[in-house]
Amino acid sequence: MFTRKLCVGALAGAAFAAMPALAQQGPGLGVEITAEDLAPWDISIETDGSGLPPGSGNAAGGAEIYAAQCLACHGEEGAGQPHDRLVGGHGTLDSLAQVRTVGSFWPYASTVFDYVRRSMPFNTPKTLSDDEVYALTAYLLYLNGVIDKDEDINARTLARVRMPNVDGFIMAYPSVREE
Repeated sequence: MFTRKLCVGALAGAAFAAMPALAQQGPGLGVEITAEDLAPWDISIETDGSGLPPGSGNAAGGAEIYAAQCLACHGEEGAGQPHDRLVGGHGTLDSLAQVRTVGSFWPYASTVFDYVRRSMPFNTPKTLSDDEVYALTAYLLYLNGVIDKDEDINARTLARVRMPNVDGFIMAYPSVREE
C-alpha cells in the first residue's frame, strides 16, 4: 500500500514538474495576433487627446448627423427622451437635483469623442466614420456652450477644449499622480 501511494505521488510530482513546459507549448490552438489584427480594436483615447484619429468636423455637420442618428433616442438638440439628456444641467452638480450631461458633468472632450465612437448609435455602434464622430462631438460641445458653432474640431483642437467640469472630480488616491 505504501509503495502504491509512493508511485502515485511520484507520478503526480513528475506531471506537476512538467506543467511549465506544457503550458509554454500550449494546446496548439489559434495563432498569435499581429499588429494589423489588433489595430481595429486598439482605439483607446487618453484624456490629453493622444490616440485621437485623423479627421475633422464642426457643429453644422454634426447637426445633420445628429438628426439622422441620435434624435430618436436623445431628443431635439439633446434635450433627452426617451433616453439620456445630453445638454444643459450647468450649475446643478452641487444640488440634490443633479443633471449630468456632456456639458455639465463630463470632464474631457476627448472622452465624448471616445464614447460616441465606441458606443453610438446604440443599435449600430462603431459604424460612424471618424469625421462623423468629430462632427457629432462638435455639435454636442456647441449645444453645451463649450465651443462656437463654426469651430472645426480635429485631433489637435479637441485636445485643447476645456470642459466646464474638468476640475469637478476629486482624485481617489491623491498620492498617485498621472505621468
